Amino acid sequence: MAIDSLVLGAGQEVGKSCVVVSIGGKRIMFDCGMHMGYHDHRRYPDFSLISQSGDFTSAITCIIITHFHLDHVGALPYFTEVCGYHGPIYMTYPTKALAPFMLEDYRKVMVDRRGEQELFSSDDIMECMKKVIPVDLKQTVQVDSDLQIRAYYAGHVLGAAMFYAKVGESAMVYTGDYNMTPDRHLGAAQIDHLQLDLLITESTYATTTRDSKYAREREFIKAVHKCVAGGGKELCIILDDYWERMNLKVPIYFSAGLTIQANVYYKMLIGWTSQKIKSTYATRNAFDFKHVCSFDRSLINAPGPCVLFATPGMISGGFSLEVFKQWAPSELNLITLPGYCVAGTVGHKLMSGKPTRVDLDKDTKIDVRCQIHQLSFSPHTDAKGIMDLVRFLRPKHVLLVHGEKPKMAVLKGKIQSELGIQCYDPANNETIQVPSTQTVKVNVTKSFVKKQFCEIIRHTDGNLGCNSTAVLDEKKILSLLQIRDERVAEGILVMEKSKKARMMNDDELLPILGLKEHKVELGYCFPILIQISSTRFQSNASHTFSWLHKLFQKLSIEDEFKTVQEFSDHLKVGCFQVCVCPKERCSFRTDELKEGKPAICFCCTWSVEDEKLAQKVISFMKGLELGI
Repeated sequence: MAIDSLVLGAGQEVGKSCVVVSIGGKRIMFDCGMHMGYHDHRRYPDFSLISQSGDFTSAITCIIITHFHLDHVGALPYFTEVCGYHGPIYMTYPTKALAPFMLEDYRKVMVDRRGEQELFSSDDIMECMKKVIPVDLKQTVQVDSDLQIRAYYAGHVLGAAMFYAKVGESAMVYTGDYNMTPDRHLGAAQIDHLQLDLLITESTYATTTRDSKYAREREFIKAVHKCVAGGGKELCIILDDYWERMNLKVPIYFSAGLTIQANVYYKMLIGWTSQKIKSTYATRNAFDFKHVCSFDRSLINAPGPCVLFATPGMISGGFSLEVFKQWAPSELNLITLPGYCVAGTVGHKLMSGKPTRVDLDKDTKIDVRCQIHQLSFSPHTDAKGIMDLVRFLRPKHVLLVHGEKPKMAVLKGKIQSELGIQCYDPANNETIQVPSTQTVKVNVTKSFVKKQFCEIIRHTDGNLGCNSTAVLDEKKILSLLQIRDERVAEGILVMEKSKKARMMNDDELLPILGLKEHKVELGYCFPILIQISSTRFQSNASHTFSWLHKLFQKLSIEDEFKTVQEFSDHLKVGCFQVCVCPKERCSFRTDELKEGKPAICFCCTWSVEDEKLAQKVISFMKGLELGI
């Protein structure tokens, strides 16, 4: 069995996360995102690679969305309502609440303001969300009889989750985006110690180890304070606490719409936030900002300094781009980019070295004279966090996605050299195959356990039979349990579809197969002469398998007995069985030993149905002499 991972997005790039994993006959699509830097066919994953016929509902067992960011959920309404996928979709409750606002905001920007062709409508978003099944953290969801999934807290943004998937004994984790360190409003990612064949992890900051949170905050505050003191404007994250401490009067604004909705949900879903916010919630809601108010478009060119939080953070469109056009030409203003920016966005162009001009399109060119400051306030984990997670989970294989190719290659080498774990960094539209767990856990029936225990007792104490009513004292029982019996236990392995494998005795198999039991009704025990010295016979007479094997060799060369089967303690031809008599003198023996002739005694049993075959075998055996 193997696990196949088809990377449709975020392969050696950041954007349109989408990985289709085939595990134990099930196909799971993890995330269904869009690329913020493209406006052509590269915007969405190439869904034709999943199914050439276009029957995506049959091709995909389920979809799992890790969080509400567009590069993870932006293509979902298109895939469900335009491409026609109608199967189950799983995400956390906060993700289901916030994803529609993100999707609708994006649709408005692309269609209503840019005039682009509408790829999905508001109604499509609503219909898509009706297919979503929300899940709680650490809730084990049985998708079908074979596939189970479980969500784990990922930090990053409200509602973000890592997802565990298991089919049979094959298991994997897809992280989505996560943060291994807590920040001011969210806690660090948390996951159980799991036995994994595969870990698929983001690698946005594959080679970056960030400074402490406090050092980054001091740097940010210093840059903002310098800007507003000089009369400029600022595009950044919340400074409410600092304003309170410093008693500053410069206005702080946030763009209305999406930000207001997000704030409402942060207030409602306090349980998903950091421990500090949860512990102070009773006296003060950290999302009730004293110094922050809603921004009106008429204030864009108002005189005097101010601070504005505007989305999207990569300045790929929307209100942040509208404000950037107005503020970029002034040397007094400061543009602060709080985290990673995808290639193709204005934010990425600003981060790549201060440009003097940004070309939005052939008709729009912006002079850039403002100050530009990049800070690592990104909610993604850094290189140390990725290594810590891989080291903790110790999967058999690691697959890197959501990162830049050169940096992913460095991290891949580090995982392989330092942790000894095979690592992969595929490009988009490539498939990676890794072997999954080969061991199979098997349940055993009570009857099977009893039979094996009875065999141990017989093997160690011939006077105590399996059905004995003798009372064993505690010391006797303990000595039996401590026996090292290296013989192989024999039984029948039954594997039924959608059920765990079971080991049982042969008599337990008949009811499962609906067959009638053939009871042994006849038996025969007689000696066979052996050609061996009496001294050697004494030392070898107990070697049951040796004598059975000699008999097996004799029978198997006869055409009539070609079907003879050899086991460790008996031979079998049809229902006819023969074994070495366990007693020195057998009460069922029909022929006396010839005086002075060494012999080995064989017991034969058969059912009425095999009477003719049994007589042939016995007749053949009576004329034999075995020797070594």
